[in-house]
Amino acid sequence: MSLIIGFFHKGGIFMYPILAFSLLILSFIVERYISLYVKHKVAPADFRKNILGFIAKGDFKSAQTYIDMSAKETSIGKITTVACKLRSVGAGDEALQARMDEQLSKEISSYDKRTGFLAMFGNVSTLFGLLGTVTGMISSFAGAGAATPVERATLLSNGISEALNATAFGLVAAIPALVAYAVYQNRTEHIVNTLTEDSSEIYHDFLFYTENHKNEEKGNVVMGYNDESTTSMKRN
Repeated sequence: MSLIIGFFHKGGIFMYPILAFSLLILSFIVERYISLYVKHKVAPADFRKNILGFIAKGDFKSAQTYIDMSAKETSIGKITTVACKLRSVGAGDEALQARMDEQLSKEISSYDKRTGFLAMFGNVSTLFGLLGTVTGMISSFAGAGAATPVERATLLSNGISEALNATAFGLVAAIPALVAYAVYQNRTEHIVNTLTEDSSEIYHDFLFYTENHKNEEKGNVVMGYNDESTTSMKRN
């Protein structure tokens, strides 16, 4: 540990920005891991099948109860909750699509909103390392011309040491950031694609099964009316 601290102090003034970005990178890696792996909940495998059973009967209250019990904390559960509430008050198809899309955008932003910072922090750390390299080389060669051979060797050694330490620490900060960005970006794309597909399927299920339920109710009303008419005619 003391060796690392010694290298840090030999790296020049730009080691402090690199250290600051290293701490930011570490905090974002931990935060993104918690968000994408720990807090991310998946709905049960038969979630859609069970929801279909409720909405086919127009029982949106029971559908909401089922969501609260099995998928309340999941993104698809929150989106389906919006759809159930809208259908229960007789909202139309356009309102349904608009509100489901709005909730879908909120869920996607919660997964994707900070992942891109890792790539930026990694690139900036590399640039600070490069800047420390350049300034270290400049300082070593600037005083070498007027120095004695012994002093010249010392100045060059110190300048090159500063340059290489800055480069090394910049890369040490950047590499984990860029690797974590690639892993988290892939994870985010998988979650977003799955959520978008599931949301689209649920939306079309609400359109199809709700319409069928309405048609069945109209058919029952017409049949009841015809039965009453037939009975009335027989009495006459």
